[in-house]
Amino acid sequence: MQAGNFNYRRESDLPSAVPVFPLTGALLLPGGRLPLNIFEPRYLQMIDEAISGSRLIGMIQPSFDGALRADDEPEICSVGCLGRITSLAESGDGRYLISLQGVCRFRVVKELPVKTPYRQCKVTCFVGDLDEDQTGDEVDRPALLATFRSYLEANGLEADWESVSRAENAMLVNALSMMAPYGPAEKQALLEAPDLKTRAETLIALTEMTLARDNDDFGSSLQ
Repeated sequence: MQAGNFNYRRESDLPSAVPVFPLTGALLLPGGRLPLNIFEPRYLQMIDEAISGSRLIGMIQPSFDGALRADDEPEICSVGCLGRITSLAESGDGRYLISLQGVCRFRVVKELPVKTPYRQCKVTCFVGDLDEDQTGDEVDRPALLATFRSYLEANGLEADWESVSRAENAMLVNALSMMAPYGPAEKQALLEAPDLKTRAETLIALTEMTLARDNDDFGSSLQ
């Protein structure tokens, strides 16, 4: 599903200030779906207020150097992704189980001084992510699928190849990037890739490096 299905077609359709949810290792990309388990009181309040408003929150990672602000909250990366809350269920023990649909990436302009317990940022959105015509035709689909298949085989995993074969390139690249079991820095690199072609190439390179390293480790263990 493309972001435009929610009638986000231009920058004026999006807020310039958004609540942000810093979460290490979480990758949300345009069109992707991210399930979240919300339990901290401040983020429960954030979800309540987002639901009654734009339904949008910003997913972003804490900075990788461990830097802290004066209030001991982590500094955050400069790029994140807006997500629209598309489903919410209460667990019965005070948690929310939500699903986010990726809308578009954003760059943090500055963090805002707010009275809410959750953080908010002034942002500029990557308007190109709203383009429904992004088909990903420039993506090397055979190379992407071959690398994905090699990764599955190396890890004894299977995939629904019928669904994979039907997926458009844009959805395929973003879905595989979100599924990839890489670290925070690698996920941030996938997020910040300037276009789908570069994101696919980054994903292929990361996967090939992982497979090569695993092969080296396996060879070393046999010696």
